[in-house]
Amino acid sequence: MILYALVVLGLGIFSKNGSANKDFVKVRGSHFVVNGSPFVFNGFNSYWMMNVATDPTQRYKVTQVFRDASAAGLSVCRTWAFADGGDKALQISPGSYDERVFEGLDFVISEARKYNIRLVLSFVNNYNDFGGRGQYIQWATNSAGIQFINGNDDFYTHHVVKAYYRNHVQRVITRVNTITRTAYRDDSTIMAWELMNEPRCQVDYSGNTINGWVKEMAVYVKSLDMKHLLEIGMEGFYGDTMPNKKQINPGYQVGTDFISNNLIKEIDFATIHAYPDIWLSGQNEEAQMAFMGKWMRSHFMDAKTILKKPIVIAEFGKSSKDPGYSTNARDLYMATMYKAIYRFARNGGTLGGALVWQIMAQDMQSYNDGYQIVLAQDQSTGNLITQQSHAMATLSRLFGTGTQTHSLNDKAHGTGHKSHTHHWQHHFNNNRYHHHAHRGFTIKHAHHLHHVKKKHGHDHFHGKTRNNNEGH
Repeated sequence: MILYALVVLGLGIFSKNGSANKDFVKVRGSHFVVNGSPFVFNGFNSYWMMNVATDPTQRYKVTQVFRDASAAGLSVCRTWAFADGGDKALQISPGSYDERVFEGLDFVISEARKYNIRLVLSFVNNYNDFGGRGQYIQWATNSAGIQFINGNDDFYTHHVVKAYYRNHVQRVITRVNTITRTAYRDDSTIMAWELMNEPRCQVDYSGNTINGWVKEMAVYVKSLDMKHLLEIGMEGFYGDTMPNKKQINPGYQVGTDFISNNLIKEIDFATIHAYPDIWLSGQNEEAQMAFMGKWMRSHFMDAKTILKKPIVIAEFGKSSKDPGYSTNARDLYMATMYKAIYRFARNGGTLGGALVWQIMAQDMQSYNDGYQIVLAQDQSTGNLITQQSHAMATLSRLFGTGTQTHSLNDKAHGTGHKSHTHHWQHHFNNNRYHHHAHRGFTIKHAHHLHHVKKKHGHDHFHGKTRNNNEGH
């Protein structure tokens, strides 16, 4: 009964009374705080929100997702603050913006505020979808006649392209919302800025090139806005700083260095993404589970002992395109993943939360990528999400009271599927991850064009390719 009462008390975090977003999310040591109290969360990705909200007749879909997400206790949403070139472009050309699209983003932020959902806003894509690095390179080629030796990777080093990026960052951060009349940089609805969705660099796998870019741009972001948190947008691949850790990678590097990149002082928290079925697409489920155990535990321990910063699992999900997929398989996967997240989070709050990929509204088939979850339709999956939200809210409450959380049993989590998860738990226990309990493992991208985010318009499929042939 006591634990149940704590869960109910935790639900107060989800109340739609406008109070939760009055104060900015901050970092204290290796955990998040709001109003000085610990903050752990359950969240989601909905990359498409600005794109859809550009059409006022479609904005009800944004409202529906925020309403249903709030009812399920989800309190953080990650979405795009970019659309570079092409259909429904926010940035039509360098420095030229479509006010109609910006007003769509205004609406997204104002609706998130109504439903007490915090936002993580990303500034640019690594991939060509919604423009990305490739569009910036193309603009510089067309307007300045620049010949780029390293293709899209010159995004990180060429002064003209970096100036384009800084201008976009400045335009977004200083934007005054036409609905709330609050500048983005003064709006606590925004939890954090993200430098790029999944930065990668083929010409330098060490992580040094991206490290230089992150240092420069992180300093620039903080020069404009000291109120909000900042993260890179990384997947978690290790680089050359600690060579022994490269064995944790799924067999290759992508040009990032989880350690050195996240040690940059202006970066407030680390992120990882997790898609072993893509990264290890040729291996069986047992091998993928073993990988995930190492992937999650390694990054958790690095965040706690080396970075001394919070960490967020910023993307995970299960695709209907995976072999053997069923709703039950997805629910089993998510129950296992959520239990692992909960157990890490209760170990001091260094793992601040996770964002499932992705929540959508009804009648959005043209955006389907295999990972979509419609809370109003997918009842069993929605129940798991709600249970996780309540469990994380309870942890926030317990941390705030100084209660020892290690003694909590997993009934506080309540993910169910006990008989099905027994084998997975046994596997991770045998691999010595029993105390920190990394039982999850996720899904999605292959490591080059693996993240085929929907571009501009409904004729572009937002799927994840399974190309595992880029760089090592």
